[in-house]
Amino acid sequence: MRIVLSNFMSLDGVVQAPGGREEDTDGGFALGGWSMPYFDPEAMGSAIGEAMSSTEALLFGRRTWQTMAAAWLERAGDEFADHMNNIPKYVASRTLSQAELTWSNSTLLAPDDAMGAVAELREREGGDIQVMGSGTLAKSLIANDLIDEYLLMIEPILLGGGKRLFPDDGRARPLELVSMSTSSTGVQICKYRPVGH
Repeated sequence: MRIVLSNFMSLDGVVQAPGGREEDTDGGFALGGWSMPYFDPEAMGSAIGEAMSSTEALLFGRRTWQTMAAAWLERAGDEFADHMNNIPKYVASRTLSQAELTWSNSTLLAPDDAMGAVAELREREGGDIQVMGSGTLAKSLIANDLIDEYLLMIEPILLGGGKRLFPDDGRARPLELVSMSTSSTGVQICKYRPVGH
């Protein structure tokens, strides 16, 4: 299976709390919801829908799983909602228990070796495992060379601070641009793959 990372990102690399004010206020971050004015349903919705069409499982960190579970648990009746609810979901968390994972088809990864568990998932036959948001988890996956494709929606805003996606470890990770389009709101929708993948 391939691990595909999908993220909304500011031009200065911030991925913290794109969807709402209270989504993630760690570090005093007060700009939550910054992404919403730039969402173009036609271009960005289409890119997300295309990515979901080859997605056979989802992978989340704790905070993003909780946000997504709250948003999707009660939805049903349209193709996207049904897919989100029925697809297997894997959760990396040191604080949640399996019993707390009430969103259907959610499985807690081994808390003491989430990266090892993801590497095992990646070795299975199948389509894509998509990571949505989950900044802390995503950063660890990148640092451990477990990302096979990046779908980045780079938005025309500088936030000046907040959680960033990429590790600051001084290591180069060459990427190949696979596709790029621009939304009506100026968002660059870029798909990258690590060179050699």
